[in-house]
Amino acid sequence: MKRTTIKLFALALTASAALTACSDQFLQDKKNYDQVSEDVYNYVSGATGRVSDIYWFCQPTLDGPNWKYPSSGSADLLSKCTEEYSGFDKFNDPQNELTYLSGANTVPDYFQNQSNNIRESVWGRIRNCNDVIRGLTNGNIPQEDKDQLLGQVYFWRAWCYYNLVKWYGGVPIITEVQDPVADSQTPRSSTKATIDFIVSDLDLAAELLTPATANGGWEDSNYGRVTTGTALALKGRLLLLWASPLFNRANDQQRWQDAYTFMKEALPVIEGCGYGYEETTYETNAANWARIFSPAGNKRSKEAVLVTLYNTITPGGVPDHARNNAWESGIRPSNAQGGGGKTPSEMIISMFPMADGKRPSSSTYSKLSPSVYAYEQNAPFMNRDPRFYRTFAFPGVRWAFANDPRNDDNMYPYNGPDYVLWNYVWYASAEDRDNVESGTNFGPDGLMGNAKGIYVRKRSDDYDVNNSPLYEWSDDRHFGRSAAPWMELRYTEVKLNLAEAACGAGHMDEAVEILKEIRRRVGYTGDCGLDATLSSDQAACMSAVLYERQIELAFEGKRFDDMRRWMLFDGGTGTVDGAPSTWKLTGWNGNTCTWLGYRAMNGQRRENMEFRVSNDYNDGLGGRDYPNGDSYVGDNNPDPLCGIAYGTDGTVSSGERAAAVMDLRQPVADQQEALKAFYTKYLTYKKKKGDSYDSNHSELYFQYQPNYYFLGLTQSAMSQNPAVEQTIGWGDHNHGGDDGTFDPLAE
Repeated sequence: MKRTTIKLFALALTASAALTACSDQFLQDKKNYDQVSEDVYNYVSGATGRVSDIYWFCQPTLDGPNWKYPSSGSADLLSKCTEEYSGFDKFNDPQNELTYLSGANTVPDYFQNQSNNIRESVWGRIRNCNDVIRGLTNGNIPQEDKDQLLGQVYFWRAWCYYNLVKWYGGVPIITEVQDPVADSQTPRSSTKATIDFIVSDLDLAAELLTPATANGGWEDSNYGRVTTGTALALKGRLLLLWASPLFNRANDQQRWQDAYTFMKEALPVIEGCGYGYEETTYETNAANWARIFSPAGNKRSKEAVLVTLYNTITPGGVPDHARNNAWESGIRPSNAQGGGGKTPSEMIISMFPMADGKRPSSSTYSKLSPSVYAYEQNAPFMNRDPRFYRTFAFPGVRWAFANDPRNDDNMYPYNGPDYVLWNYVWYASAEDRDNVESGTNFGPDGLMGNAKGIYVRKRSDDYDVNNSPLYEWSDDRHFGRSAAPWMELRYTEVKLNLAEAACGAGHMDEAVEILKEIRRRVGYTGDCGLDATLSSDQAACMSAVLYERQIELAFEGKRFDDMRRWMLFDGGTGTVDGAPSTWKLTGWNGNTCTWLGYRAMNGQRRENMEFRVSNDYNDGLGGRDYPNGDSYVGDNNPDPLCGIAYGTDGTVSSGERAAAVMDLRQPVADQQEALKAFYTKYLTYKKKKGDSYDSNHSELYFQYQPNYYFLGLTQSAMSQNPAVEQTIGWGDHNHGGDDGTFDPLAE
């Protein structure tokens, strides 16, 4: 590591370790303290600066690549392998199988990453952790301060290894700073040894952080730092991964029991660190649940077990301490001055529970009872779980925000606090109108070609939920300067992890009680829509737990990991060349999908959906003219519903669409029939191309190959690490392309 003198660092020593949601001081402290001498560890401020540097490079963020950070719920490489988004990418493209060889279709490299940039490589981050551990251990600061700082670094080293082991199984375990010479190479340890190492780091982190955090967590000035509870929660997630079918092909019950016993004992300690359900008192349409993601006043959240804080500082200053959350900007429609929005697939929309808490009858999870309510494709908002309305936005729903988007370039006629999303579409020709692949649609209110059929609304800073928004509006960045926190691990996931472990260990009654807790927060009562048989049927209970995870954690970047560890792409029935017999799934009757009653993802398609103006009003000739002219949508393709959807008086300027607006401040049940009537008369459901077609316009189908469950090392990674074995199922560049020999399932 490059050294510099303490004099060059002296000005930085005035920065303390404070982290507050109000002052953003911790974010300001997370600068590069890399180029320092060992003497920095003899000062609390200097040592704290080095730990802040660890946060900067290891802490999960919303805008980083998947090789560096986990999925955050966007339409990224991992989320596009789930029901949440459509579109083929590296892991699910049926026409392009991944290879270890360098080229256009190389397997993603989560192992070596950017080898020419030590800070951007996972091994560079681990090296940095090891360097700080060594420096703190040898440094001359009070033991209390040393323990608090060491505990945080041990957590982040464990975090780095956790993100390796879930992809590769066993990896090299390196606990000291190695010199960059040819003989400083470490072979892969077994998966069990790697898991044990991560557990030991997390146990040590929890122990060292106990005096400072086990009695209510950090004081406000340090909110956002990891705690004893954070370490224990990650350990619970790790033990659940170890017990899951991906690593536990024979369904070893001891692993489930170990995970369950630990999580149950750890839960009071986690709660003692200040974590819990943030909002338990039900509000209309689960407004309390929606507020979890944009806490009023940016207060510290009890849900936030592992959290990344953001601020509203404008980027580009000197020094630049800006760290803005771009999620709100990304999900808002373009006519609200957002980034254009994110499009969920119809598959996830059709899978959400109905108002009675049960699955739609056409949905998967066949071991769970279907709802008495029918899923209405032409009006998908009818009779849904309260979380549905906080997860998706559709034509006619109110989605207010704090500012006024109107200007000379934006044709939306209302200000932010009155915003209603109208995103139905029309087409300029009958051919385009009836073609699922056509992208030449037009939307009202200035959306024009930027209209999405349905929008992701999850984690929105909704003005009706939080009238003190966490973003600071500006003409150039709009929602972009947001301080909304990002929760990589929240308390509800901790409870869902415990529910899953309890079910796996045979304590289905406990799992059911946790599911009821989670559902009561969003308005369910009594049995909360859960089948009475769950307490006695382990397969149905596990199916209910995974279903609840899918709904509760939707668009939070968790679904891919759940699908992979439960092998839901093929049920675990696929075979891998060169794999030993121990790779055969013998637990769960040899097929997790069949056991759960879940339809395997392989062989399916995910389509998108939109609502176009019906043929009576959109004859394919561009629609009708505005009674008052067409200034709101430009000179071409005027809105066919201009005098209908805008107001009964036929004027555009009135802005009246009261009969078709769904206002989430009022009970949905009182409004949904009116909105449905509007859809029935004026709109038509249209399937919109989601997953790809081939060159002949024939449908292609999702395909996740069996060897993708454990990733291979790329040619580049192997050439730089000749002592590291290749994973079974992938070619070994260092041995002429022979089959890999490392077995992630061997203990």
